Amino acid sequence: MANLVSFPSGQVDYLYGSPVGELWQLYDGKDIVLITDTNLFALYPGLFANRRHVVLPAGENSKSLETINWVVESLIQLEATRSTTLIGIGGGVVTDITGFAASVYMRGIPFGFVPTTLLGMVDAAIGGKNGVNVGLHKNMAGTFNQPAFILYDTGFLGTLPKQEWANGFAETIKYACIFDAALFSELQQHDIAYYRQNAPALNAIIEKCATWKNITVINDEHEKGLRKLLNFGHTAGHAIETLYAIPHGEAVAIGMAIAARLSEDVTSLSPSATLQITKLLEQYNLPTTYPIETTKAMELMKMDKKRTNSSIGYILLDAIGKASVHTLPFGQLEKAMRLCAQ
Repeated sequence: MANLVSFPSGQVDYLYGSPVGELWQLYDGKDIVLITDTNLFALYPGLFANRRHVVLPAGENSKSLETINWVVESLIQLEATRSTTLIGIGGGVVTDITGFAASVYMRGIPFGFVPTTLLGMVDAAIGGKNGVNVGLHKNMAGTFNQPAFILYDTGFLGTLPKQEWANGFAETIKYACIFDAALFSELQQHDIAYYRQNAPALNAIIEKCATWKNITVINDEHEKGLRKLLNFGHTAGHAIETLYAIPHGEAVAIGMAIAARLSEDVTSLSPSATLQITKLLEQYNLPTTYPIETTKAMELMKMDKKRTNSSIGYILLDAIGKASVHTLPFGQLEKAMRLCAQ
C-alpha cells in the first residue's frame, strides 16, 4: 500500500506491505545500485545476483567517513551517474550510509530504503537523517535528505535474531512514551512472541510508529524544536552504546529508564509511571540497568551535540504519552545515571 508523505525537502513514498520484488518492477530498465551488508548478502544472495551492488562489513564500525569514502570510490568504479538510484537494503547502518553516500556523490543522487530490521522499519530509516560516527561521537557527520521511497517487506523479519526484535521494540516503546498512551497500553497487553506471530498487529504498530515520526519531521525536519522529542532515551543511550558496544535498542532502553527517573524530579512524573515504563521495557526483553562507569559516560555526554558548557538539552516525560524538552545541569543527570548503574 503506497502512502506519499510530503516533507519540506521532498516527498517520500511509503510502500507498506510490499514485497521487495516490487522494486524490480518500479525500477525496470532504470539505473540502480544496491547497498547492503555482509549479513544480508549471506542470507539473501539471490536479491543481489546480476545486479550492481556494494557490500559493507556488517556492524556499527562501518558507520564512518572512511566507509563513505569507500562507497563513493565503489560507485565511481561501477560508473554510477547522476541518474543512478542507490537502494539501501539492510538495517540502520546500511540506510544511514546509503543516504549519506547518495547525498554527497556527484553532489546528490536519488536513493531509497528497504529496511530489514524492526528498528529500521519503525525508526532508523524514517525522517531523512543520514549520519556516521566520528571517533566516539555518534552521528557527528551527516546530512538531512529524504529518500524517494521506503519499502516495507516484513518477510525479512523472519530471519531477524531474537535480540534484534527487542531492539526494535525499544524504539516502539519510545514512541508510546512520548506520544501515544494508547500504544503504551496496547504494548502492555502483549509481548514480542505475540507480534512475531500476528502479522496484522505487527504491521499496524510499524505504520503507527512511522506515522508519529512523519508527523514530527514534517513540522521540524531539521530538529530545531519538536523533533528533539525523538531523542527520548538517546542522550544517555548513545553514551552507553559507545562505551560498551551494546545494541542500540538496549542502550536506548537504559536511557529511557534514566530519563524516567529524572522526570520524577523535574516534571513530577509519578513513580508508578516510572515503574510501568521499566516493567514494559523488561517485558520486551530490554535492560533497565547497567554497570555504567558514570564518569566516563558523562565525559561522552559533555561532547554531545545538544550540550552547552554546563548543561544539556534532555527529553523528559510529563506523563506517559507526553514529553517535553528541559535544560539540565550535568550533575543532575549524573545522579540519575548512578541510580541505573547497577
